[in-house]
Order: sequence, then C-alpha cells, then structure tokens
Amino acid sequence: MLPGTPVRVEMTKLGDHPHWRFTGRYLGADEHGDWIGFPAGTHHVRPGLAFDSDVDSVTLVRAGAHHLASLHAPGLWCDVYVDMATPPVWDHSGDVAVVRSVDLDLDVVRRDDGTVFVDDEDEFAEHRVSLGYPAELVAAAERARDEVRAAVVAGVAPYDEATRRRWLGALTALDLPRPGR
Repeated sequence: MLPGTPVRVEMTKLGDHPHWRFTGRYLGADEHGDWIGFPAGTHHVRPGLAFDSDVDSVTLVRAGAHHLASLHAPGLWCDVYVDMATPPVWDHSGDVAVVRSVDLDLDVVRRDDGTVFVDDEDEFAEHRVSLGYPAELVAAAERARDEVRAAVVAGVAPYDEATRRRWLGALTALDLPRPGR
C-alpha cells in the first residue's frame, strides 16, 4: 500500500456492536507494524458520540497484537493511548482498505506530563460478564495490558519520542488538507 492511501478504521465491541469509526491515510511500515495517520480535524464517530480530533495522531496496527496504539501530537491531554483489542485484521476487498478490531475496553494511557495509567478497568470487568468475554480473550487482553504498560512506562519503541516524531512527521509530509479546519 502506498503512503497517502485512505484507510478506514472500524472498531466494534464483542458481538459486532458498532464502536469507533474514522478514516486516515496509510503512512508506511517499520519493524513494529503498519502506521496510519490522522490529521487534526479527522471526524471520529460511534453510536451516541462524534468529535473532530484536535491534534494530528498516528496509529500503529501491529499484526497479531492484542492492541492498537495511538500516538498524538502535542496539545492533547495525552501523548500515548493504547486500546487493548483483538488482533487487527486488514480488509482490502473494497474501494478503501479497512482495519477491523474488537475494542476490549482496557486502555493504557500516558498523559502529557508522563503519568501512565490503565483506564476503563471497570468497563472491562462489566463487559466480561455482559458481553460474555471468553476466558482466553480476557487473558490475552490482560497480558497485553501488562506488556504495553511496562513498555510505555519504560518509554521503549514504539512508545518513545523518536518513533512518535518520525511517524507524525510522515503524516505532515503528506501535506493533506486538514479536515474541518
């Protein structure tokens, strides 16, 4: 896939319940996986909520990983936001490439002041029961949460400043129109 190619991200909750949907541009790949860029103003929508992003961001799609990692440009309350999820699946069958994954509630977040925390553990516990998360999915999400949290705290790639700058720079280099701006 060439840099600049449109890519739609479609997240669901278990049971194929709609969740976040948004479209960005393919940036390229490195040893960590594929990177998708979302310029400031990108429209994000899910049932009951929609917003346009305030800053540029890039998302890492890592084959086989139980997470999707988003790295944000300065100006937002966090610079790293990692959703624990089912391994992302690429679908190239339509006019636009689509990345699909099931959001599993748990999030590892690094605030702009460097504080790292796990968000939505209560939602994860609730959905384990109400959505019937299988035991192996629970174990995979918890293992991913622990591994990602340790890597984010340590500041190792792909959660380091150099990786973030590199891929945000690749997004800027595409010189895309800024949606909603």
